[in-house]
Amino acid sequence: MYTVVGAVKSRAFRVMWMLEELGQDYDIIPAAPRSDEAKKYNPLGKVPALIDGDDVLTDSVAIMQYLADKHGALTAPAGTVARARQDAMLFWLIDEFDAILWAAAKHSFVFPEENRVPEIKPSLRAEFARSAMSLSERLEGPYLMGDEITVPDLLAVHCINWSIGAGFERVDDTLGKWASKMRERPAFKAVQARDA
Repeated sequence: MYTVVGAVKSRAFRVMWMLEELGQDYDIIPAAPRSDEAKKYNPLGKVPALIDGDDVLTDSVAIMQYLADKHGALTAPAGTVARARQDAMLFWLIDEFDAILWAAAKHSFVFPEENRVPEIKPSLRAEFARSAMSLSERLEGPYLMGDEITVPDLLAVHCINWSIGAGFERVDDTLGKWASKMRERPAFKAVQARDA
């Protein structure tokens, strides 16, 4: 059984969602970022971490892809063109969605007040809106990579949810309806229920 370090209302949600999609059992240590508990598993105090036997893995996206590879689901096989395309989408989402939202969070509540630059937030919102429109235009199938759900789908939806919580402009109807449909998945709802 796995253990996820991090609260449901954090990037740990992504890892929990992946585990639910894979049908894997897991426990949760609901450590807050930068807490002493989180630092036991990641010296930087970042969450999530995944405990798999004697191993502790960090970084939500790396954990998600590890789980997908380990269980042979929600991913194209390594060494294939399909996987290269999937990785390209995943890395694009990290750069164009996740990093923008993280920068906004740092300048809202993560950094000490004297290090925050609130003036940067409008440009981050605009950049996220451009990226969301680009993703909407690339959405051709029921999932980002076509007919099968993969790691990028989970990351994109989690980032869209994060953007809503951060007060960013709504994504367009195409992307919004797609994300809404993804939130109806039983695995997504199972993670939400853990926070009830």
